[in-house]
Amino acid sequence: MASAQTIGSVLHVEFVNATSYFSGYCALADVGKNSNKLTRPTPVPPFVTGVGIADIVSVNGTPIKGTAIESLNGTMLSPTMTSGRSIADFTAGPTSATFELTFLNPDGTLIGTLEIHGQGTSSDLRPPGAPSDIPGGSVYSVVGGTGPFLGVRGYFAPVQDSISPERQTTDCEDPSYRRINADPGGNKRHPVLYLIPLTQPQILMTPNGPAIVHASDGTLVTTAKPAKAGEILSLFASGLGPTKPGVDPGQPFPATPLQPVNSPVQVLLNGEPGVVSYAGGYPGAVDGYQVNFRVPDDAAPGQVSIQLTSAWISGAPVSMPLQ
Repeated sequence: MASAQTIGSVLHVEFVNATSYFSGYCALADVGKNSNKLTRPTPVPPFVTGVGIADIVSVNGTPIKGTAIESLNGTMLSPTMTSGRSIADFTAGPTSATFELTFLNPDGTLIGTLEIHGQGTSSDLRPPGAPSDIPGGSVYSVVGGTGPFLGVRGYFAPVQDSISPERQTTDCEDPSYRRINADPGGNKRHPVLYLIPLTQPQILMTPNGPAIVHASDGTLVTTAKPAKAGEILSLFASGLGPTKPGVDPGQPFPATPLQPVNSPVQVLLNGEPGVVSYAGGYPGAVDGYQVNFRVPDDAAPGQVSIQLTSAWISGAPVSMPLQ
């Protein structure tokens, strides 16, 4: 028996200037006062507390802004008796870690947030059923979010850069110097997210095919009247998320003011992005959107796969004829 399957999306995120400030290394009066670039002493203590912070600079290659905050409040686990580690059935450290990711548009407006909980990085465990993009040793769960990520769930892998990983220092260091004190390589992390949303972006369908029209005359793109390379088209969709300035949940979009989608929107033609000139709520519709885009000049003729993404979450592809 066939059943509907929710499609997840993989997001590759780039952090820079990632720094962890571990607690307990100086007197309360001295916390956060030292502007010098410090180094955390070794070995790692058995009970770990601290805060990590990083700048989010891109998602799936799209430049954005944002901040990642990691809270550490746990212990180091080992299945063998090891001094300074808590005995357990698997290796992990540190446990009880959370991440809060805040994504901003380049102009500084909020896209949305994600809340992530987990047992820390483990060499023994990998989430069963995770996509291949999620590397081994990651047991973090996405438990929710805001904006386009409302109700989302999934996996999170906080991958370190192999050349210039997250810098580790103490709570004595002044965090206002985080970017200044970064290592030459940039202290990068490359986390991977696998997100399953409540709703996905989806191109609407008509009895005669996808709801994609020629912008010049509003007629449907069909085999009898295919699209052309370089042409401006409009598609109609659902599931693109919040708009600016926004409407209350369940309310139709007004004609004035126009309601552009708050998140980055892409139209992929055979995997290649078309140029999106507008994506916004369709006046009078509830969860109905119009997206205007330009077919790439070098698009090959034939049946073209069209896929829509919003906030890097993708919908199922549809097929469109191209002359």
